[in-house]
Amino acid sequence: MQFDQIYASRNTRMKASEIRELLKLLDQPDIISFAGGIPDPALFPADEFADAFKNALTPERQAMALQYSVSEGYLPLRDWIVEEMAKIGIACDANNVLITSGSQQALDYLGKLFLSPGDTALVGWPTYLGALAAFNAYEPRYDRLSLKGNRTAESYAEDAADAGSAVKFAYLSPDFANPTGETLDRAGRLRLLELADSLECAVIEDAAYQSLRYDGEVVPPVLALEQERKGSIEDCRTIYCGSFSKTLSPGLRIGWAVAAKPVITQMVLLKQAADLHSSTINQMAVHGVAEARFDVHVAQLHVVYQRRRDVMLAALEEHMPEGVSWTRPEGGMFVWMTLPDRMDGAQLLARSLETERVAFVPGQAFFADGSGQDTIRLSFSNSNHAAIEDGIARLGRLLGSV
Repeated sequence: MQFDQIYASRNTRMKASEIRELLKLLDQPDIISFAGGIPDPALFPADEFADAFKNALTPERQAMALQYSVSEGYLPLRDWIVEEMAKIGIACDANNVLITSGSQQALDYLGKLFLSPGDTALVGWPTYLGALAAFNAYEPRYDRLSLKGNRTAESYAEDAADAGSAVKFAYLSPDFANPTGETLDRAGRLRLLELADSLECAVIEDAAYQSLRYDGEVVPPVLALEQERKGSIEDCRTIYCGSFSKTLSPGLRIGWAVAAKPVITQMVLLKQAADLHSSTINQMAVHGVAEARFDVHVAQLHVVYQRRRDVMLAALEEHMPEGVSWTRPEGGMFVWMTLPDRMDGAQLLARSLETERVAFVPGQAFFADGSGQDTIRLSFSNSNHAAIEDGIARLGRLLGSV
């Protein structure tokens, strides 16, 4: 049967993730990979998780751990998240929290909740390609979110209206963004809130890397700044998406969303239709480890990842030829590079894999309009110092020869 003849039209907008495909290269031992933005598995709190799963399967807890559960999520974990949110300036209660299967699932739900075909989503140029993948299924129109220029809310609204559209949300990762590693300053966050108020649209704050700050000034989350202005989370239009994937474990697929109760209620309905609830035993295990040692574990990550970032930045300074520029992130996992003379990142990757055996992600996949051919993303989180120095030297040699 020719299934492609009966697929929904939205399927034409769904593409394989370049990063998921590049992760297959990790099985080749001679490849130095700066491609996957993944945590170092050597840093996972594996022993603590072994104890947490064992505890979840004690006779008095195993029925809860292995049974169906509520869609909102494991209440002790939601209560722990409420306490963590308070530490960063977000006052909420457990009814403002939904546990999701990774923050990626939250992005999918929010696309489904807000976007009808042709609606406008404001995104960065570039932006997280997983967000584009999540939103693409709902057939939006994209417009470039710019918080440093002079573009007005009226221009966004007029451009959307000219396309027969309306702006539904602005999406961004304000701290150490994937892919650029850049952080939006306080003024930019306040400008975003003013823009959203003027457009009467939602703000999706992807905070996947918020815990991974190594230096620089701490900036409050967008939701915290909005709540500071408006008082109650119930009056805020920002939806905060968090994740344990970059801190405790990506494989357990536990994330969360924090928002006004009407938004959480709608997301719960979407979750009931999608997967009923996230894995209860995984939530129990994450809660056990987070409650026991989240802050200590994250502090250990800071030491390791900061050193790797510094090694990469130093190697870039030493080995990159003239005409190459890059970001200097204060946290997270990524350095974003702009290539000289409009060099094509995808072509550079093909040559790099063939001659230097160094992998990275071409930047074009992160642009909603397919631009950005002259950019690439480098990740420093899952490589040791020697591999970083060697890989950057090889990449510099390649760039110097083309």
